[in-house]
Amino acid sequence: MPSPTQRWFEDFRVGDRFVGQTRCLDVDTFRAFAALTGDTHPIHYDPQYAAATRFGAPVAHGLLIAGMCALGATPLSAQLQQSMIAFVEQSLRFVAPVLEGHSVSTEFEVASTRLARDARRGLVRFEVNVFNQAGVLVAEGFHTYLLGCRPAEEGA
Repeated sequence: MPSPTQRWFEDFRVGDRFVGQTRCLDVDTFRAFAALTGDTHPIHYDPQYAAATRFGAPVAHGLLIAGMCALGATPLSAQLQQSMIAFVEQSLRFVAPVLEGHSVSTEFEVASTRLARDARRGLVRFEVNVFNQAGVLVAEGFHTYLLGCRPAEEGA
């Protein structure tokens, strides 16, 4: 598989849009993440308990979805690997539950860019929208990355 084209701070303009890959949330993902985080609430891993709730099925932990939408989860993330200095912050607000068996996809739009004083790095803030397999918005928020600028030898 060829390596993705690298993206640097100056490659982004306000309004640029990117679509992430679709990812399926299977039962193993739900249970493994619940165990990893120590979250023992049965809404995340017990089908019988979850079936009796208003959701009718196990509900994804918000941190699982946030993690899938952040580092390493999308083609855009792979393109940022060389230039990323830090993943600064993220916030997601859930507007609908993500259930076991759902697929989610993420859309990013550049909301703002700000070059640092040293002109060797800058902040890029993406508005993030997460959709389920039916195209229903399930979460919205933002991610902010601190990116390096393109090295001089690579040209502009």
